[in-house]
Amino acid sequence: MSNYTKEIGKKLNDLLEKTYDAERGFKKAADNVDNTALKSYFKQKAQERYDFGHELKTELISYNQEVDKGGSIIGDAHRTWMDIKAMFSSENEESMLEEAIRGEKSAINEYSEVINETTLPVSTKSILENQKNKIENGLSRIKTLEDLS
Repeated sequence: MSNYTKEIGKKLNDLLEKTYDAERGFKKAADNVDNTALKSYFKQKAQERYDFGHELKTELISYNQEVDKGGSIIGDAHRTWMDIKAMFSSENEESMLEEAIRGEKSAINEYSEVINETTLPVSTKSILENQKNKIENGLSRIKTLEDLS
């Protein structure tokens, strides 16, 4: 436990904040599409991010770290942008997919940066690698859904 620094706690809280943002973004995307397969996919991804958040909070608490609550201003702005795009875009579902793909690629990069932290405890690294793998698998699936829109 001694190797769990405040810096690691901050990095995990940053991931947690982005996880909250992603959960809300996927819920918003589900609300903005009509295609049943896409709606189902976005709802499943929102639930997955909810689960990720719970895992990250539990890990932070187990190492006596502060847990940040809520999402970010950037995430709020991104969801507002998704709403605006949905209102004015005739290719609504395609634009939601593009935003989801962009967000997932960004999440993979952010997870990779934290995973490469040499001082991570094994339990934390395992959680992060598992979550990153799920995001990568979801990104592969979302690319196949592009053909449906």
